[in-house]
Amino acid sequence: MMEGGGLVEQRKDIMTIRHVNSKVRYVNKTIKKNRYKKRKETVVPRVPKVLQELFVSCGEIFEGPGTVPPASDVNKLCSILDKMKPEDVGLSRDLEFFKAMGAVKGTPRVTYTTIYQCDEFSLCIFFLPETAVIPLHNHPGMTVFSKLLLGKMHIKSYDWVDPVNSQDSMPSSQLRLARLKADSVFTPTCDTCVLYPTTGGNIHQFTAITPCAVLDVLGPPYSKEDDRDCSYYKDIPYSAFSNEETTVSEEESDCLGWLEEIEAPENSQMDRIEYLGPQIIETSYL
Repeated sequence: MMEGGGLVEQRKDIMTIRHVNSKVRYVNKTIKKNRYKKRKETVVPRVPKVLQELFVSCGEIFEGPGTVPPASDVNKLCSILDKMKPEDVGLSRDLEFFKAMGAVKGTPRVTYTTIYQCDEFSLCIFFLPETAVIPLHNHPGMTVFSKLLLGKMHIKSYDWVDPVNSQDSMPSSQLRLARLKADSVFTPTCDTCVLYPTTGGNIHQFTAITPCAVLDVLGPPYSKEDDRDCSYYKDIPYSAFSNEETTVSEEESDCLGWLEEIEAPENSQMDRIEYLGPQIIETSYL
């Protein structure tokens, strides 16, 4: 056992310290061992300030189903998320789940973990190996913040076009007209993405160009009991079913598409793992 730069020999209630540091010249100093045991102090793991700030702010901002945070609160959460780094949630690029495992027809399986969840909001991290896909899906009645922490990801998203006339639901009742909101590549330097119940790209798809980790804040979380279940879609080019009588420019048609609701695809299945990163401190924010 090393102590104070020296070797410690312990015998009953006497400890002899032989210092091996050349700058310390006293040798074989005998001291009596303290018979009173020191009370052990509880070590509380350090919580990154930005992670705790995110948790507290979510508790103050999200008010449950049927509500959407005002612009000032959205900006507040975005400013917090934009500052977050992988290490704030205990991540590194060398983690095993960034490797392609459990492939479904050539597509790697996605893994996720939940940092915190309550009725009002949840904090989750999704891990996508290279080429992994979270297929096109919606977020009914939800406001969602997505911050890419690691990797390079392609995001494609849509919003429903308000049904003004019959063309919005043609040629089949299973098809609905949607407007393309995003079709771009994102990196960790990009701003936090925000989607709302009816705007902001509520229906989106993630495709990992490189291994990725994305932090999602969902308010409120998915809930089958509260009719907030996830639906999946297939997108079809607008031109495939365009009506000749409809006057839409070529430029505008590129921003439109038909979405068909489908059964949950095989690559929508994910593996859940326990969150082992820094633990938030639950506070009475309500």
